[in-house]
Amino acid sequence: MTAIRFIMLGGFLGAGKTTTIARLARTYQEQGLRVGIVTNDQATDLVDTHALRSQGFDVGEVAGSCFCCNFNELTDVAAALTADQQPDVILAEPVGSCTDLVATVVQPLMQLHADRFQVAPYGVLLKPSHGRKILRGELNAGFSPKAAYIFKKQLEEADFIVLNRVDQLSVAEIDELQKLVEQHHPGVPTIRMSATTGAGFAGLVELLDQQGNFGRRILDIDYDIYAEGEAELGWLNSNLRVTSPEKFSLDELLVRMIDRLRDRLRSLNAEVAHLKAIGLWEGAHAVANLVSNDLPAELSLSSECTTSKADLVVNARVALDPDILKTEVHQCVDSVCEELGASADWHQTQSFRPGAPVPTHRFSSDATK
Repeated sequence: MTAIRFIMLGGFLGAGKTTTIARLARTYQEQGLRVGIVTNDQATDLVDTHALRSQGFDVGEVAGSCFCCNFNELTDVAAALTADQQPDVILAEPVGSCTDLVATVVQPLMQLHADRFQVAPYGVLLKPSHGRKILRGELNAGFSPKAAYIFKKQLEEADFIVLNRVDQLSVAEIDELQKLVEQHHPGVPTIRMSATTGAGFAGLVELLDQQGNFGRRILDIDYDIYAEGEAELGWLNSNLRVTSPEKFSLDELLVRMIDRLRDRLRSLNAEVAHLKAIGLWEGAHAVANLVSNDLPAELSLSSECTTSKADLVVNARVALDPDILKTEVHQCVDSVCEELGASADWHQTQSFRPGAPVPTHRFSSDATK
């Protein structure tokens, strides 16, 4: 049996992993390859899974914990995709607050499942909005030093680093980010890219197609700091149905929701790591997201749909107590719906702090040494 190419792309919450994976999937499909995707979250109702499936991709999900803490489910989900579609390539998107993935995912795949998977170089997407502040060493980088520790460790284990979202930056800002990465991670290949526009995307594909001795940057990591950094984030996944006597714009609803939440969270001095919502109705879908308190809401997928009903999924990862986060999300969404003459019927909300990571496997040495 030919080994399946396994590609995992890491990066902090809001780095653009889902957009990158969707573009990669389309690129490989255009090459005649069959593609499966595995998403990952600490809870069910993941916007990314809905968004990728709505674009027609074959997607499996590992929910309830990260890949490293649920390694067996990762391989089981990959096996299910293989049984159904026999993909040539599997694209995997880990939780954006996770690190130490080389020791807990890449090396276990290489050492325990070399007959099933051919593991590609491990790339990490750098999120500019928080990355510049953290790499500069700014005291007010948006997150605490413990959360910033995770961000730095993600870059430290990368075979290559992607400066994503360059379409949102000036040339001077991109050059500064490049210099900061080179100062902190000398010798690590970097590429400049926009997953949204496709600029520089060929460079990513070229790097991922390389063969060689990759996945070797095993971290020296303090799991206590790592766990405390993750636990500083409030985590929320909600689903609801919005109904109205009159038709409303699905795109406008989502953008207004995200903007309202941004304004409210800024007033609470609660830094947004990632805030994302998807609206779905009768084949139409739209996605709006926010990756920083300093930026406006972005309509990353437009539906151009007007409807009197829609099913919504909201995901929020914010430096805020999860109970307060739940209250704020519900109040902001309800107020926007009321302004549009609609009402929200909340089905389920999960709001919590991530637990301490306990990897299934952790290989402290490289199989190729």
